[in-house]
Amino acid sequence: MTDPDALRPHELAVTVPDSFDAQLWFIGRIHTPWTRRGECPHRGDPENGPECRIEVFDPWLPGLTGIAQHEQVQVLYWMDRSRRDLVLQNPRFSDESTGTFALRSPVRPNPVASSVVRLLGVEGRWLTVRGLDCLSGTPLLDLKAAFGALA
Repeated sequence: MTDPDALRPHELAVTVPDSFDAQLWFIGRIHTPWTRRGECPHRGDPENGPECRIEVFDPWLPGLTGIAQHEQVQVLYWMDRSRRDLVLQNPRFSDESTGTFALRSPVRPNPVASSVVRLLGVEGRWLTVRGLDCLSGTPLLDLKAAFGALA
């Protein structure tokens, strides 16, 4: 098996700073069918994708009040198993590279991801959704009611 963190041709890794500029709290955990990066879809499907569950931790549970009235939720999550030092990537092993900020790749300096998902149900601390594209166990950063049509 190929090392998923190995540099591909035309990629560039940089030395990351010694310290961070901000702090955050993980407010929950995401549970999906995928345990390896190669299994994850490149984009979640809010119509036909598998059901996934989002667990919200104490003390954040009161923040779910009213969320069940929304059909769509924006989920912000931390791709904790991604490398963070690439500024040029070659996602298709082509003869050229693309800047990290021009890609939706999980490999980025701050591995924050965002998906607009279809909310199927809420039971206590658990949200059932469709449309995620991350590994099971991924830390949850935030939830926001999403307005407008799904793409």
